[in-house]
This record gives sequence, structure tokens and C-alpha cells, in this order.
Amino acid sequence: MPATSQNLYFHLGMHADDDGVVEAYPVMCSIGASEDDLRVIISKGFATLLNSDMVTFLNDWLENNNIRADRKVDSIYKELLLEIVPDAMLKESKPSYYSRVKSICQTNDGQVSGKCLANVRIGKYRLDKESKDNKLCASDAAPKASKADIDEFFEKIWKLYPNKKGKGQISASKKKALFEIGYDELSRAIKRYTNDLSKDEWRKPQNGSTFFNSGYVDYLDANYTEPVTECEEEGDRSIYQDSDEYEKLWKELGYK
Repeated sequence: MPATSQNLYFHLGMHADDDGVVEAYPVMCSIGASEDDLRVIISKGFATLLNSDMVTFLNDWLENNNIRADRKVDSIYKELLLEIVPDAMLKESKPSYYSRVKSICQTNDGQVSGKCLANVRIGKYRLDKESKDNKLCASDAAPKASKADIDEFFEKIWKLYPNKKGKGQISASKKKALFEIGYDELSRAIKRYTNDLSKDEWRKPQNGSTFFNSGYVDYLDANYTEPVTECEEEGDRSIYQDSDEYEKLWKELGYK
């Protein structure tokens, strides 16, 4: 494959979810790849296009990637994947033992403990005493946003997006994640995305479900880079304006 297609395949693998499904278009934009690069990957049998939004399945994902079943998160496109590629090899996720035992706390590094230990300072600590205000596990008394607040927020942000399809495919957990990002940043992400679309008349906005499930990520403040506008040079800057002079030099170099 061409080097550009190989590069795109590498980045698709880096952005794919636990089932090997990835939204190819945002990845292509971020690395400057073309649709021809994606077509090469598909024609070689390394990937399968699932829909017109360029949601793509990496055919050899399970052979090259392994994840514990109790840590695997099913793709939001799992139903679509099985519809287009019914014989796709997928690892079934299952809850871990620790997720069923509420008395066991999982720490930030994925290890488990019989109780939630406090963050401690080096030099002054006691293992038998927990901090009351600095625990790794959130307290039950911590303030939480209500479902009504999150739903109201989502309705406002949904109205800003141009393609209002797939609203029912946005899960409650995803709405909460969007709520935590905030209205201002998400509205900027939508504006950046629509501005990018306006540069090419043939491009249409993704379904709302696609954008709000993962498409917005590349347009957040921390991930987005403003495109640099290149100015075209005016006139011919060639140092050889005279065709006879150019011909003479060509002969001196031994090419004629």
C-alpha cells in the first residue's frame, strides 16, 4: 500500500474502539489523509465501510488487539457492525467480579482494594486513617447533576446541531459526559465542525448520533488546531524567464 494509506491505517487502529470500529473521517482530517487512502485500505481487505458517515470496521482488529473481557466496552456501532458484517469476530464483554462486589473499591490505576484508601503525602501518613475530603472513590454525598438538568442541557446543545438524526441513540451516560464538557465548549466544537463542512460543498454533516457520540472530540478546545490559510503566490517566480537561457542550461547539464 502507499505510505499515506499505511499511515491512515495506523491512525485508524489508534482511534478504534474495543470492537475495532472507528469514525474514519475525523481521523482523516486530523492527519491530512484523502478518501483515496481509505479506498485503498478497503480494497485491500483491511477494512470495511459501514455507512456513508465513513464509520469503518478494521477487519483484523481482534487478531492484532487483545483486551480482557471484563474491561471491554462494546462499540456504540455494534448493531450496525453485525448488520453489515454478520460474521465479524467480536469478543464478548462480561462484568468483572469486582463490579459485582460493592464493598471493593477500584483505584485510579485499575487495582482493587478492600476499601477506598485516601491520597496521602510522602513523609506524613497513616495507613489506618482515611482522609475525609480526599478519597479516590467519590463520596455518596458529593453533589450530582440531576437527570432533569442533564436532559435540559442536551436539548439545548442538540438544537445547535444541523443534522438532527439519531437522537435516541445518545445514551444517558453520554449525555452526562457532554454535560460535564459544558455548553460553551460544545457550541464551539459544533461551530468548528460546520465551518470545516462549508469548505467543501459536497460534504454533509454527520448524523447527530455520530457527532455527539464521538465526532465532537476532534473539535474540542484541547484537540482542535485552526487550519492555516496558504496564500497563493502571484506571478511567475522562475529565475529562467528566457526559454533560450533555460535550453542552454539544460544542454550544459548534459540532458540534451
